[in-house]
Amino acid sequence: MHKGVERRRFTDMRNRHHVDLIHRYPGNPVLTAADWPYPVNSVFNCGATRLADGTTLLLCRVEDRRGHSHLTAARSRNGIDGWEVDETPTLAPDPQRYPEEVWGVEDPRITYAPELEKYAILYTAYSRGGPGVSLALTKDFREFERFGNVMPPEDKDAALFPHRIGDNWAMIHRPVGPVGAHIWISYSPDLRHWGSHKLILEARRGAWWDANKIGLSPPPIETEQGWMMLYHGVRMTPAGCIYRLGLALFDLTTPERCLKRSPTWIFGPEEYYERFGDVGNVVFPCGYTVSPDGDTLNLYYGGADSCIALATASISEMLDWLDETTVDPYAVE
Repeated sequence: MHKGVERRRFTDMRNRHHVDLIHRYPGNPVLTAADWPYPVNSVFNCGATRLADGTTLLLCRVEDRRGHSHLTAARSRNGIDGWEVDETPTLAPDPQRYPEEVWGVEDPRITYAPELEKYAILYTAYSRGGPGVSLALTKDFREFERFGNVMPPEDKDAALFPHRIGDNWAMIHRPVGPVGAHIWISYSPDLRHWGSHKLILEARRGAWWDANKIGLSPPPIETEQGWMMLYHGVRMTPAGCIYRLGLALFDLTTPERCLKRSPTWIFGPEEYYERFGDVGNVVFPCGYTVSPDGDTLNLYYGGADSCIALATASISEMLDWLDETTVDPYAVE
């Protein structure tokens, strides 16, 4: 039997009983370094939003050939193809004014905040002391109001909620401490001063798929049942790490309270562009848009730190599956 046929047969057998909630676009990947108007090493983890005119905008992490990253916008009328990429970096590191960006800016998450009439971008600023969380606001992805670091190293995987919770803004983020990497929430009256830090989702221990290290993937999704979170778990193996996705649900008015959590991962690296690249075995979404039907989720994710791919899912189906399968969200053993 031809090796390619054997490989497909093995993949089909392995995936036969996988939960089928997230569906890859058959034309993946949708963006690679070959689509860029200037020389780069790779294009991957992107924030996403739909602009007022219906255009899908991706704010892409672009790694140059030094290994430093910047952010560049790509726009498409249908969110699939026909991408128009900015000719120069859209949001470049500015280490003279923001020394925490000396080694680049990475992994943006975009949230539109109606109260501000602006898009809030939380991104990782790579400083000499490690990665920290920085914030910028924009109306048009041409000009940016930069707040600088709002969470010091080591911290990343951050996103803003679209509106205040009570009197305060809320941010999800992932600090790293001596006992692991877990997901936290913090609150602020002004987007500059953050406090009331609370641990909201703990990495499991032992042999779990999400043991020891987890983090937010795209920004939380507001539903009638609560804030739905797609999060990544990192499985450490002798052959390297595997990045996969799980689901959790948090209370609408008290989002530090976890209501449900999936026992298994729902999306992991399977295709060639997800398994092989600068960092193999990684699916890493930082952004999504919701279709006009209010239910179809268009998920944009980095594959193997080397390309941008697209997948779709139903919000209602994910909530139903989470309701059917959830385990004690606070059990980590």
